Amino acid sequence: MNQSDSLAQTEESIAQFARDRDWDQFHTPKNLILAATAEMGELAEVLQWKSDEEVSSFLESEVGKSRLSDEIADVVIYLIRLCQKSEIDLVEAINAKLFVNSKKYPIDLSKGNAKKYSER
Repeated sequence: MNQSDSLAQTEESIAQFARDRDWDQFHTPKNLILAATAEMGELAEVLQWKSDEEVSSFLESEVGKSRLSDEIADVVIYLIRLCQKSEIDLVEAINAKLFVNSKKYPIDLSKGNAKKYSER
């Protein structure tokens, strides 16, 4: 199984999960954005107030990695549902954005530089 097959299967599983529960009626773009935003807050909370050293240690632990993984999954599930409900092909959107970013951040000007393209 290649990665795109895996993503397509995951996307279908997410859609089926919502259909089985009759949640399509609630999964409007606005509601999905708000839910994803709430989940991003929970993701941030996993590492909030920890020093860089504490974060490294936490993410090396089974508990830490599991908590981070769970919160990332929640965010991604809502983003995939948003794409589904908005008829956006996730892989196409990612590839298009990577192309745009490659023009904004050419390697010769961006390598090792964290400044935004408009700040150079």
